[in-house]
Amino acid sequence: MFTLLITIILILAVLLVLVILGQNSKGGVGAAFGGSASQIMGVTRTGNVLEKATWFLAVSILVLSLASSAFYSGSQPNQFSSPNIESAKQQVVAPAFGDNESLLPTESTPATSEDTTSGGE
Repeated sequence: MFTLLITIILILAVLLVLVILGQNSKGGVGAAFGGSASQIMGVTRTGNVLEKATWFLAVSILVLSLASSAFYSGSQPNQFSSPNIESAKQQVVAPAFGDNESLLPTESTPATSEDTTSGGE
């Protein structure tokens, strides 16, 4: 059912693109480039039908997209698993220290004020 809904959504999306491309410009950005001069005596009835078709297709795509989430079978969390991922989950990585190394920083003598000054005087 999910595949059927996705197929219908794709068909409606292609139809929506075709309906939008078939519409006459109503000004907007196209008017800035001289497109409004040819639209003075435009046909309003055809534009009205295409506008209603645009809204119908857009709402249909929205409703079918929401309905498709009900049929999505996401019950398989590890659908794309790899043996490398499974073995990495089982391994525990611990830091390895040598005999003279430790997790804490080594104690050293504190720096004197002579060591921290720059020799720019």
